[in-house]
Parts: sequence; C-alpha cells; structure tokens
Amino acid sequence: MKIAIINGPNLNLLGKREPEVYGHQSFDDYYKQLQQLFPTVSFSYFQSNVEGELINELQRVGFDVDGIVFNPGGYTHTSVAIGDCIAAIKTPVIEVHISNVHAREDFRKISHVSAKVAGSIVGLGLKGYELAVRWLLERK
Repeated sequence: MKIAIINGPNLNLLGKREPEVYGHQSFDDYYKQLQQLFPTVSFSYFQSNVEGELINELQRVGFDVDGIVFNPGGYTHTSVAIGDCIAAIKTPVIEVHISNVHAREDFRKISHVSAKVAGSIVGLGLKGYELAVRWLLERK
C-alpha cells in the first residue's frame, strides 16, 4: 500500500514551534517511527509552506497512491483552492490536525478542507497520523 503524507505551513518547525501546543518532537523523527510502525506501507512525505506547492503535490499523488494523510496547517482556514483540489482527486484524504482546532481561536473553526475529505482527526497530537494510516489500511 502506498500512502502519501503531506504537511502544510510551519509543520517543518515541529519540536521548536509552540511546543506547549504542538509537542517537542520533530516531524522527521516522528516520520521514522511511523515507517517502523508500518513496515509494509510505502510512504512518501512532502512538506511545504507554499499553497500552490501543496496543490501541485496533491494533484501529483492524488491518482497514484492508495491514501493521503494531509495536515494543511493554516491553509485549512483560508484555502478554497486546496479544498477544490481535494474534491478533484480520487484518492481518499484524511485531514489531520495536531491541536484541537475547535478549542482554539474562532477563525480556526472555519475549514475549507473538512467537507472534502474522507475524515478528520483533530487534537490527538502526532498520534493522529498513525490513526489516519490505520484507517486507510483497514478500508483497503
């Protein structure tokens, strides 16, 4: 099974950025753990702070992989284009947010992504990525 993990803006700063909200572990370290946890999965990983690059990557993998685990970061609340892109691809997408966006600022309660994805996992820290992978594996 092929699963793409795509992270949006500022997620390259995990472990450094607001550790009280996002934790102390870098995503690179977590990604290694995820690969060890699921040795039969062929993972790809992409991170960008640029909206258009995220759209290009979603389109690139959106017809070739079995599932996408996507954390759009702040673009969740602002990008109609990312939501439209997810609706246009055939691969199921699971939206993951490390923090509970519903318990934060009001603007974070708006999502242009959630209605377009197969499901959303919020507020469970990095564990959300593992849960998304498990769901994708079980649905196959």
